[in-house]
Amino acid sequence: MSPSPIRTAPFGFWRSPITSDLIVAQSIGLSEVRLDGDTVWWLEGRPQEGGRSALVRQGQDGHTGDATPAGFNVRTRVHEYGGGAWTVADGTVFFSNDRPGPAGGPPDHRLYRQAPGAAPVAITPATDPAAGEWRFADGQIDARRKLWIGVGEHHTPGRAHPDNAIIAVPLDGAQAGTVRILAEGRDFFSSPRLSPDGSRLAWLAWDHPHMPWVETILHVADLAADGAVSNARALAGGSGESIFQPEWSPDGAQLVFVSDRSGWWNLHRCDGRGGPVEPILTLAAEFGQPQWVFGLSTYAFAGPGRLLCSYVEGGLGKLGFVDLATGALTPIALPFTDISSVRATDRTAVFRGGSPRDAASIVRLDLASLRWEVLKRATEIGQDPTLRGYFSEARPVEFPTAGGRTAFGLYYPPASADHAAPDGDVPPLVVKIHGGPTSASSSTLSLGIQYWTSRGIAVLDVNYGGSTGYGRAYRDRLNLSWGIVDVQDAVAGAKYLAAQRLADPARSVITGGSAGGYTALAALAFDSYFAGGASHFGVSDAAALARDTHKFESRYLDWLIGPYPAKAERYRERSPLFHADRVSKPVIFFQGDEDEVVPPNQTEAMVDALRAKGQPVGYVLFAGEQHGFRKAANIQRALDGELAFYAVEIFKTGLAF
Repeated sequence: MSPSPIRTAPFGFWRSPITSDLIVAQSIGLSEVRLDGDTVWWLEGRPQEGGRSALVRQGQDGHTGDATPAGFNVRTRVHEYGGGAWTVADGTVFFSNDRPGPAGGPPDHRLYRQAPGAAPVAITPATDPAAGEWRFADGQIDARRKLWIGVGEHHTPGRAHPDNAIIAVPLDGAQAGTVRILAEGRDFFSSPRLSPDGSRLAWLAWDHPHMPWVETILHVADLAADGAVSNARALAGGSGESIFQPEWSPDGAQLVFVSDRSGWWNLHRCDGRGGPVEPILTLAAEFGQPQWVFGLSTYAFAGPGRLLCSYVEGGLGKLGFVDLATGALTPIALPFTDISSVRATDRTAVFRGGSPRDAASIVRLDLASLRWEVLKRATEIGQDPTLRGYFSEARPVEFPTAGGRTAFGLYYPPASADHAAPDGDVPPLVVKIHGGPTSASSSTLSLGIQYWTSRGIAVLDVNYGGSTGYGRAYRDRLNLSWGIVDVQDAVAGAKYLAAQRLADPARSVITGGSAGGYTALAALAFDSYFAGGASHFGVSDAAALARDTHKFESRYLDWLIGPYPAKAERYRERSPLFHADRVSKPVIFFQGDEDEVVPPNQTEAMVDALRAKGQPVGYVLFAGEQHGFRKAANIQRALDGELAFYAVEIFKTGLAF
């Protein structure tokens, strides 16, 4: 077949085969890969099934199939963001269910056990509306005592915030299904880890106003034969130190964890009994991640004397072996630049990997030969040779920003197999702001980004100050400076590209979700550079977020802006809602009506304020959606709606669907 002729058309007028219906029809979410013997397990988020999360397993024979049946949604809402909703032991799965109750009522949030070949069976009682409910996350199975041990979150009617604890749920006997509290008295808990001999339990805890990437404490306690906890003590952390992912060595002699006490999230260890903490290696690289969700894993023991680790260096992910005796790091040459959910035995490893050329994938790696294979991709679109010419690869960029500092991002130029722009033409630009704000842009192939670039619209995915992957000092740039540093970096990045004639300053827009939506709105209110933008479930009133949001983030703004209400005036100064009169560019908003992180009233207040002044504004409210859109039709409508809004109001390109 002869190639299509190249058509000359201005940037932004290109037609693309990467349509929203193609994206949602073939894309799934992949997360939380695990090993159980020789069986690989992972979690799939399926927009085509109303956003349901299903467990999938691949056996030694290569057969892949669903483990959880239709009607079950493997998800937890602990900390609202969830994660760590399931665990597996000897083929039996234990999971939290988020399916609606009878007659479309609220989700049951119960723990279920599903033995091989059997249907799921609830192992915790149904919620008593008068007594409240438990939610479950980050569990592991104590086979000796027949316990599920994990994080519990108890929601009591009439109380503003739930109570969090390390809990045990007996799996057999007269007490089966009841909740036993093992550790309490702190605002938050995560990462319970049982020593190999079952005699000790380690966990992380932290308190308001800290977030886990600011300060956590590593605890360990003795565990009696009946599961009673004693002699709990702190081993590391506190005083501005963030600890991440404790893991026991196979012989129980070492407790390994990630700490940022060196200025970078590096690997450390202790004996788990109160002995000194020592670094395993010291490197200007990040071996940890911000704990927005449970179940994160950046390393695993690959035998008694070595670790298999993912780490971020220069903003890109890598994989390597760490020798525990010498601390030597041996990188493994792989095509993946975004690596997470690392699990291993002494022979095999699995992880979630992605690259600028390939979508997020479940990958198995043979640790002897270092041969790897993809078990499942989030979408096969990246493998379609007819579409390859429409993919734009991420280009890491560094650019000067306020205060003589440097900021970072990923730039995606327009790309098309059958279009070219006239000489001298400069593309429109979408500046993408990641959420969090303590998070980072991903270098994995994103069809959401290719949707823009294949139409002749450039994208800058900004890793503004406060992003992870560049060390503690870079992460701390956002301390008390949210709405300032992030806005400065977004504007500086757009101006840098314009100076290189890589973006048209007159057609540069800014977009983001959640905290990224706040930065987008703040940039439109407090700076005049961008020609318009979009907010996906974004914050417009910082004070309302401090007053109304869920427990996990209810004091996050103390660090980002200052304590509320003591700094109420600063909140007002930083909130786009109270400066809507300064927004003079078109804006479109997308919101879920069940969002408890950023409630709809925040978005609607901003929309009403802009409409009152006659500003071009769009507003789309999605029924049944929470913080982030999971349903295929809504994901599609948000993509097409944002493009259509820009096309009409800003780019003046027509509808290049």
